[in-house]
Amino acid sequence: MLSTKPYLIRALWQWCCDAGLTPYLTVFVDEHCRVPLDYVQDGSITLNLSPSATGQLDLGNEWITLSARFGGVPRELFFPIGSVVGIFARENGAGMEFAYEPTVELVPVQSTLEAQPALSAVETKHDAVDSGGDKSSPKPSRPPHLQRIK
Repeated sequence: MLSTKPYLIRALWQWCCDAGLTPYLTVFVDEHCRVPLDYVQDGSITLNLSPSATGQLDLGNEWITLSARFGGVPRELFFPIGSVVGIFARENGAGMEFAYEPTVELVPVQSTLEAQPALSAVETKHDAVDSGGDKSSPKPSRPPHLQRIK
């Protein structure tokens, strides 16, 4: 079933912007998130998502990507929708909280000719939380040979 979470996030972001309020997003940081670790407190980070504070903001159905400055240094951020635990207006606190939804791991699809009972290796196509590596890498996407396993 299609999740309502990304639609609610986009709607509340738009409402904040239309009302002249500052949209803030709280993200639970896990291994699938690329955010500046220096700003993570108690396992989460709260981001100002106002149009004046972000660039190239994409509130997608599976991932949120944006560029922002931290301490004057430009950074590229991305994280899965499931890591978002809240969106609210800074000025009055109006918004919504969400449950943390761990990202489903991706595993190779077996061909029907090689039918085996189970897969033991799990592949992921995401960088770990910002570890000082290449910050210009594009938004992760699911390769066509991988499928979601629940």
